[in-house]
Amino acid sequence: MGDKKEKTYPPADVVERLQRTLPAWRLEDGWIRRTYKTQGWKSTLMVINTVGHLAEAAFHHPDITASYAWVEVRLMNHAAKGITDKDFELAAKIEEVVGWQPGKDGGALTGPPDDPRFAYIKYDR
Repeated sequence: MGDKKEKTYPPADVVERLQRTLPAWRLEDGWIRRTYKTQGWKSTLMVINTVGHLAEAAFHHPDITASYAWVEVRLMNHAAKGITDKDFELAAKIEEVVGWQPGKDGGALTGPPDDPRFAYIKYDR
């Protein structure tokens, strides 16, 4: 926690970087944002807890809004009053963990069966 202000990025640079590295994220009202669609309340809570764990481990905390079947994560560095590398790095980690789809990487973990009783996240891809 030093006195040195972190570098913030101008909106055009933020948009370009998001398009290049985090295409499901968008810049809106000074925040980078991502909405995750879930299959219901249990999945919504699991996403919130996952994001909370990652944020606490990183000591960089997003704003979160949620409803029954979605979670919106918003990142902006409050101290720097803009988007910094911390925001991009935490967004990438959230995307990696929440968007992980076992079975697509050829490992032993297969993910939930194709049965609505076990539905979890509505994956974008």
